[in-house]
Amino acid sequence: MRFSDFKPVSLDDRDLFLRHYRQYPQVHSDNTFANMVCWNHYADYRFCEAEGTIILSSTINGVTSFRPPIGPRNPDLVAEVIDLAVREGGPSPLLVLDPGSEAWIRELYPDLPLHADRDYFDYIYRTEDLAGLHGRDYATIRRQVNRFGREHEYTVEEITRENIDEVWEFLVIWCEWRDCDSVPILAYEKDAILFAVNHFFDIGLMGWIVRIEGTIGAISVVGPVNEDMAVVHFEKALPETYQGIYQVITTGTAAALLNRYRYINRECDMGVPGLRESKTRYRPAYMVEVHHATRDDLEACRR
Repeated sequence: MRFSDFKPVSLDDRDLFLRHYRQYPQVHSDNTFANMVCWNHYADYRFCEAEGTIILSSTINGVTSFRPPIGPRNPDLVAEVIDLAVREGGPSPLLVLDPGSEAWIRELYPDLPLHADRDYFDYIYRTEDLAGLHGRDYATIRRQVNRFGREHEYTVEEITRENIDEVWEFLVIWCEWRDCDSVPILAYEKDAILFAVNHFFDIGLMGWIVRIEGTIGAISVVGPVNEDMAVVHFEKALPETYQGIYQVITTGTAAALLNRYRYINRECDMGVPGLRESKTRYRPAYMVEVHHATRDDLEACRR
């Protein structure tokens, strides 16, 4: 197996990934087609089809990592991926993004250390918890949502072809407010979310708007992970203008998803303290863990 066998993930590959993921469901947001195609300008997601599997890679700032094959269990193919990762990858060239693959790698290579990447654990919530905000744990958030309702007349509506241009206009305002172009990661995020909106229906996304007296104050962009789980890829609001609006778009999106998905994936916190505090406050049901193996450890396990 060679790195030249891998090709960039593109919009043309949507149906391929949909078919494959129906047979081999994913759990981590980073492996979803929408995430890869929207963030490809940043992470250069690539894939290779081999023996009924899909093997993914990503390259950020010139550093490449690979993931275990997604598909039928084939130990020889895993060994090939490890060889490729050692040859072409960075210091941590193998990423494991789901518990099934983690257990399998540990079984195949019991002496291989797998290191937890807590900053990239995905937060998974019960949809009914985010939609209903019942119980003492959600009292503060519930008060914020109720206060918002007393102070503003608002509606939560689905993103459609009729209002998608308004979503674009809102994001231009949001990016100006955040001064996206002055911070590299925000500039990448700006490009990712604008790509998502430009290709919203081709990618197969859904989303919701909080509209206050005719003006959009927040939006969410959502995609499927598997039959039981949706992921909130983007959630943007103007909290300085509308205090509590992030809580409103979060719960409003969950309410809209309530009869479709049992769980909502709200992605990782990237180690940002404020983001971690916010995601923890919503009481995740569980986390999807991420692990990596170092090149030195992979080389040792091949001997």
